[in-house]
Amino acid sequence: MANSSKSKTKQQAKSQQVKPKGSVQEFTEAAECLKTLAHPVRLRIVQLLLSGRYSVGELAEDCEIPDNVGSEHLRLLQRCGFLTSERQGRHVYYEIAEPHLQQLMACVENRFVR
Repeated sequence: MANSSKSKTKQQAKSQQVKPKGSVQEFTEAAECLKTLAHPVRLRIVQLLLSGRYSVGELAEDCEIPDNVGSEHLRLLQRCGFLTSERQGRHVYYEIAEPHLQQLMACVENRFVR
């Protein structure tokens, strides 16, 4: 009888749990965008853009990469909806479009940046 009582208690507890939101399909999209972020240059770009807007050249210079490589990193981040861009004359300036990146970067910085 003790086993039957324990089993009922577990079932009751399980039925009272709130099921987390999200489907595998939604997490598939999230995983793809997280893979995009999982690059040291892109993390640095996000960190910089969280403090203001920058041009491709400014970001590339800080990251010590060629402008065309910086443009490719920015294109990938923009494709996930993380960034917006605005052309001003010959320059394109980038800004953060996804406000949740602030919290994500805070977690990364707290754990890995000294």
